[in-house]
Amino acid sequence: MFRIESEKELLRAFRSRDRKYVELPKGTRLPLFVRDYLAWVDPYGVRVFLVFVAPGGKTPTGIAFRRDQQGDPTLAPKMCDWCMTPTGAEVGLLTTDVDSKRRVGVIVCLDLRCGERLEALADRSGRSVLDDKARLIERMARFAHEALGLEPGAEE
Repeated sequence: MFRIESEKELLRAFRSRDRKYVELPKGTRLPLFVRDYLAWVDPYGVRVFLVFVAPGGKTPTGIAFRRDQQGDPTLAPKMCDWCMTPTGAEVGLLTTDVDSKRRVGVIVCLDLRCGERLEALADRSGRSVLDDKARLIERMARFAHEALGLEPGAEE
């Protein structure tokens, strides 16, 4: 669990190149108490924002993704790389800029509601979701580190 005191603190979680795109959902009240991670889709459905604290990190990391064109839905992947749930949810490619010349992407639930899906699966099977959620956050942190070069809890 982590806490975000102000909009300024939330914006600091994102790389400077992404901050101009961050738009909080209407009605967001600060401070925010975040149990696992925070994710939301912008009002236009174009960008998806993710904020989490990496294992071993102390400060939040933010990633601003874009929903790229999905193409033929019959060819779309059926499993999220992060939550690994075979779901009826919309799964597809979210991308983000590495720098001005390179983009990277990941095949995930397009609304990043992976945690809720893991909880629902755990509830149906009668088991704890804690280990699954820990692995989910680890996958997010691994993407941030390997694809974007972000260190856990490091500020840009």
